[in-house]
Amino acid sequence: MIKGSIVAIVTPFNKGRFDEEAFSRLIEWHISKGTNAIVPCGTTGESATLDYEEHYRVIEVAIKVVNRRVPVIAGTGANSTDETIMITKRAKELGADAALLVAPYYNKPTQEGLYRHYKAVAEAVDIPIILYNVPGRTGVNILPTTVARLSEIKNIVAIKEATGDMKQVSEVIRLCGDRITVLSGDDFTTLPLLALGGKGVISVTANIAPHEVSEMCRLWEEGNIEEARRLHYRLEPLNQAMFIETNPIPVKTALAMMGKIKEEFRLPLCEMSELNKERLRKTLSESGLI
Repeated sequence: MIKGSIVAIVTPFNKGRFDEEAFSRLIEWHISKGTNAIVPCGTTGESATLDYEEHYRVIEVAIKVVNRRVPVIAGTGANSTDETIMITKRAKELGADAALLVAPYYNKPTQEGLYRHYKAVAEAVDIPIILYNVPGRTGVNILPTTVARLSEIKNIVAIKEATGDMKQVSEVIRLCGDRITVLSGDDFTTLPLLALGGKGVISVTANIAPHEVSEMCRLWEEGNIEEARRLHYRLEPLNQAMFIETNPIPVKTALAMMGKIKEEFRLPLCEMSELNKERLRKTLSESGLI
């Protein structure tokens, strides 16, 4: 269930409100282009700016539109364990296939605290859980030894690794073996992570190039390394462009340029600088997306 190109889908807004129609169209487009699973309410979905009812509605719409054609992996992480349990329970009730839990941010728990946090959620909610390690955002790194401990818990099934550190990824796979699925959390590391034994990516770039990201993963799985590598290099300018400003500002701007959504963010995120917007437009044009 958890492999291939998994899109960390944006949350479109229209005049400050969740744009359900644009969101539904994006999901249909992703499914038609071969995206293997949808993640609503991840970091790329501006989850930190959604209130509870909006958060649940985004998950609910995703589940309804997908209609079991691909898995829906709901972003349900928070920096409070009780809050994480509450959101994860609601996601399960709504029909999510799995939950993506970012490491608790700002309060910087110890490795033991991280272990107890994830263990508590896994015991409270019987749903497949994907750990999300992104130290650049959370201020804390889930170390491989902690991942190995957590992999012994039956419903902790995968980790989204966004450290960009292939040595750490290698150590996670060495310690955990087939007890846990490792997914890239940075598009530029997808191919090397697959080479180490990872199974896919929770992708930002797939928001704008769903077919290409899905194809790269499929080709690698089929053993067509040369074609997978060709797509990796074709995608690299887009991967870099998605982070010329804070994610998801570039990807939402790109989707607006492609006519998919309105160019709208929630503060404290705001529109791109004109200089960076022109750089982005040039990359999209050279990639044939506009």
